[in-house]
This record gives sequence, structure tokens and C-alpha cells, in this order.
Amino acid sequence: MQLSGIEGGVEAASEAIVVCGRAFSAPDLEVIRGIIGSVPRPNRRQIATRTCELLAWRRLDGRLKEMSCRVALLRLERAGRIKLPPPLHASANSKPYRPTATLAPSMFGMPSDLDALGEVRLSVVSDSAASRLWNEAVSRFHYLGYERLPGAQMRYLIEYSGGLLGVLGFGASAWKIAPRDKWIGWSHEQRKSQLHLVVNNARFLLLPWVHIRNLASWVLARCARCLPAAWESRYGYRPVLLETFVDAARFRGTCYEAANWHYLGNTQGRGKLDREMRYAVPVKKIYVQPLAANFREVLCS
Repeated sequence: MQLSGIEGGVEAASEAIVVCGRAFSAPDLEVIRGIIGSVPRPNRRQIATRTCELLAWRRLDGRLKEMSCRVALLRLERAGRIKLPPPLHASANSKPYRPTATLAPSMFGMPSDLDALGEVRLSVVSDSAASRLWNEAVSRFHYLGYERLPGAQMRYLIEYSGGLLGVLGFGASAWKIAPRDKWIGWSHEQRKSQLHLVVNNARFLLLPWVHIRNLASWVLARCARCLPAAWESRYGYRPVLLETFVDAARFRGTCYEAANWHYLGNTQGRGKLDREMRYAVPVKKIYVQPLAANFREVLCS
């Protein structure tokens, strides 16, 4: 699952340019240009760190939002507002993922009934071995392939006593999408300030040899219960809404509906930066799952 038909990235305004959910005023851009032109000349990472410090761009837990800033700087450069120095190294994001782990069906077979499966665990990816396994599964078996999740994120392995069943990945939510925003009922300013409380289920995969009735919906329901506390422990704030985007040409979204996610409609079939309706992408079904009873009150505060 991946967002499409979503407006995002760079949003021009009369007095500022909005990138990655943050408005950069003309004075802000001058500060960034001053950092870039300082002596000795800083590299891109140093520019991002200094920008966060001078513009007070921080997470709720006080840490600098360096990764978001690095993305924002790239988009500002593409928009012609700044000129960054050349990167020190080639971007790892442009290189294809190279599998390093081995995944194969168990030689002992697998139960087809959820009750016969035994204990199913949702294990947070927290070390390099688990990360390689997650990357391997997505790279080999997810139709979108492997790419790094944006922003704050949480990845899970779905496991049982016989090994790996699948993986889940959660990351930054869509910047702007009309059916969701209308359903929530928040204003533009409320969306800008509270969007971090919405988390996107960017990847969900059961391995191709796993055919267990009701497992997918069980995993989604279980994750909706355990993710808020895990996210708060890692990032210092508690999300109140999940969202996801299901390719309508490939999937019906049955497992999300069985897990009581709400279907809000379809995307427009446009890419994130397509403002002139030139680049068609697959239409996605939009689903959301509240994580708190007062989610609207929180998001519209």
C-alpha cells in the first residue's frame, strides 16, 4: 500500500512556501541561504541540522526533525528557492535493494486455521537482523517492492512458533487528501498542526505461502491496539488515527473491512505532486481506523 492521488510535497502560498507540512517564509529562506553560504561550507547534513536549530524545527520530544528537514531542503531546491551543495555520497535511496536474508516455506507445512496456529506475535523491528528480514520480505514479495518509509515509522514482523508469517509497516500520513480531511472535519491550520497524529499503514504483507483464514484482519485489529503505546514510547506522542490506501485494481480491502476500518472513498488517481492531471497512477481505496474515541476532538483542536 502506498499513497496516491494525494496532493503533497510543495505547496505554494502567497507569503510562504509549505514543504513537508512546514511553512517557510521569505526570512526563513534567507536564513537557509545564509547557512548554505557560510564558511567553511557545510555539507547537506550539517545544513539540515543548523536549519532545524535556527528555525526551531523539532519533534514533540524536543529532538531536531533532521530527516524531515533534509527532505524539505531537497524540495525547496527543486522548487528553485535554494541551491544546495553537491551531496558527499550517492543517495542510497536510488540504489535497488539487495536481498541478504533467506525466506522460504516451512518444510513441515502450516496450519490453515488461525486457532491451530498457536501464539501469533507482532514483534517491533528494533535491530539489524529483524530489519534485514523485514526488508527482504517486502523486497521479494510486496508488489510495490522495498523503499524506505517516510518520517516517523514503526515496522513489525508477524511471527509464530514456526517462523515468519508477514510484515507490517507504518509511516508518515498523507499531507492532504480530500475524503479523509472532509471526514475528519478539520481546517487547514488544524491539519498542519495535528497531522503527525495520523499514521499511515504503508505496507502490509502476508507471505505468499501463508493462507490462514482471518489472520489478516486479526493482525490489523491487534496492531490497532498495540501501536499507539509503542509509538508513544518511541516518539513521545500518541497517534489517534490510522489510514491506508489499497490498490483497487489489485485488492478488495476485505481484511480492513473485517477489522472494522472505515472506507471513505477513492483517490483521484494522481501522483503526490501532480497538479495538472498529467500523470495517472492507480486509484486507491481510502480506509481509516480511529485509535481513540475522541480522535476528532484531538485532531480538530
